[in-house]
Parts: sequence; C-alpha cells; structure tokens
Amino acid sequence: QVQLVESGGTLVQEGGSLRLSCAASGRTFSIYAMGWFRQAPGKEREFVAAINWSGGNTYYADSVKGRFTISMGNVKDLVFLQMNSLKPEDTAVYYCAAFTTDGRELWGQGTQVTVSS
Repeated sequence: QVQLVESGGTLVQEGGSLRLSCAASGRTFSIYAMGWFRQAPGKEREFVAAINWSGGNTYYADSVKGRFTISMGNVKDLVFLQMNSLKPEDTAVYYCAAFTTDGRELWGQGTQVTVSS
C-alpha cells in the first residue's frame, strides 16, 4: 500500500504565498506521477497540477498557470506545490494524488488552504 500525507495548508492573506508538501510512503515503486487537486465548498474536485516522475514533465490548470509550481523533492516520493499570488478563489481543501503503473489512483487526506481578502 501507498500512504500520502499532505502538509502546509493554513490561512494566508490575498497575494501571499504558501508551499504544500506531500510525502508518499509504502510501496511507492509503482508510482509514475503525482499531482494536486482541490475542492472548494459546494464544488467538485478539480485538477491543479501534476508531475511525471521519469521526465519531470509538469502540467497545470489554466487557473493556476504562472502562479503555482509543482516540483519533486530531493528525496524520492516527495512533491511540493509552491503557490504564489494567492487569491480568495484558491481557497479549498488541497489533495495530493499518486498514480501507479497498475492503474490505481491514491489520495491523501487533504489540507485546508484559506485565502482571506
């Protein structure tokens, strides 16, 4: 099994920055990509960013391009989401996800990000 643990969510003012972390543990050898999703109150969960382990290719939702950066840590199975120029509409629970070579999607418990105006 793979466990994902997110951290870093908190209350921040509009225009501020925040970095989220996600640590994967367990049978991580099957992970080929990791990403971040978010879910605001009353809305569906949406894609934010993803990174491919092998080539380091990154992907972003249009709403966060130029403001958010996903990256891998120096230690394998660690991924970050650097969020700059935060807006109130970025307020959501942010979930880390891992995608495995055998077709599984794995999720963390989520971390709350609140951006005050």
